[in-house]
Amino acid sequence: MNPSHPTPTSASARPDGARVARAALTRLVEPGDELPAHAVAAFGPERALALLTGRAALHPAERDLLAEHTGAPDGLARRWSAGLQRWAPRAAHLDPERDLVALHRLGGGLLIPEDDAWPAALEDLGESAPLGLWFRGTGALPAAGRTLAVVGSREATAYGRAVTRQFVGHAVRAGLCVVSGGAYGIDGAAHRAALDAAQERGGAGGAEASAPTMAVLAGGLDRFYPAGHEELLRDVMEAGLLLSEMPPGASPTRHRFLQRNRLIAALSGAVLVVEARWRSGAQNTAGHAMGLGRELGVVPGPVTAPSSAGCHRLLKETPARLVMDEDDALALLDGVRRPAGRGAPGGTAADTGTSRAPEPSVAPTSAPGTRGERRQRHAERPTDALTVEELLVVDALPLRSAVPVDRLTVTAGLALPTVLAVLSRLQRAGLAERVEDRWRRAPGGGGTVEG
Repeated sequence: MNPSHPTPTSASARPDGARVARAALTRLVEPGDELPAHAVAAFGPERALALLTGRAALHPAERDLLAEHTGAPDGLARRWSAGLQRWAPRAAHLDPERDLVALHRLGGGLLIPEDDAWPAALEDLGESAPLGLWFRGTGALPAAGRTLAVVGSREATAYGRAVTRQFVGHAVRAGLCVVSGGAYGIDGAAHRAALDAAQERGGAGGAEASAPTMAVLAGGLDRFYPAGHEELLRDVMEAGLLLSEMPPGASPTRHRFLQRNRLIAALSGAVLVVEARWRSGAQNTAGHAMGLGRELGVVPGPVTAPSSAGCHRLLKETPARLVMDEDDALALLDGVRRPAGRGAPGGTAADTGTSRAPEPSVAPTSAPGTRGERRQRHAERPTDALTVEELLVVDALPLRSAVPVDRLTVTAGLALPTVLAVLSRLQRAGLAERVEDRWRRAPGGGGTVEG
């Protein structure tokens, strides 16, 4: 292994206080919650953990320092108080040493910003950067300039799979690492193509050849999700890396999938969208890529294909580059742009402190096809218009057996009054159902979690 690229395994072997604190923080707060990130930047992870869990109180000087870091002193007291209520349900359930041992037994660990192997590209996320990265695998994290993200629809067509295999195979044979999300469809096709190309290459080429692909997941790495990709994800782990900002045992949710997409974009030098419907997670990743200054490439498809409607939307309404062959895909990495400002696009939801993952900055316009087809492209799912708080509670609601509200506060990571208010709104919207003093998801209320 190239010594200039420390591996996560070697870097995370030190069980120091910062690592233990950051392990606890990954369980305490939801991805994208920016106030904890400001606290860590201002006070360090150990002091921040004590403050966020309520074991210590902010001193006046610390309050001033935190206000300086947030750049928004007005309303800080209210935001901090709301945060303490939000984090309190999980604070009593933290056991970071157990989490670290659990991943260590699986051959992984926690990579933190204090490690030499921490990817510098994540600094482009600013306060939206992860507090740590859980990993499984032994490969080195390649530089962003040597990493191409390949994403697309879960309902991939034969055309999309063929294009993915062609472009990814060429990229890996050229010595690049391909990063994706491990989901069904284009993600899975990208990982498989990368593994096949690496095997054809025979493993030659040094450190870069040892990590042909990385999968960034939305849940804990102690289980493989989706379950149908367990064999594939094991192969990715053996050849490269599995990454997640979620601790062991954490379930993947819609909110976490959307937040996961910002990591895929940040870890790469460019993002290639192969297939995407009018509304899709791939377009969410594209939005992050543009906000981070990453080059965005898009593969066109038949103008009549719903599976390519999102690709055509990106080509028409954003600065995305048309990618028609393998050389076009590699050319996306010729010049890695730097972001114009700190942090991913999308802003902050004031009440939750959690960033809303962005859609691309494009507005729906007329598109080819019949009037019925255009209506279908623009049709929203029941969860599309939800706030971050509402999305977190919907994700926490079980599909079958109802659970008490205090259970929902822990799962959603929200304060009790907030959860009660959100449940009332979701009940009126037909997304939540009350069974005596317990709650569950209403039939047809939001479907299943997608990757």
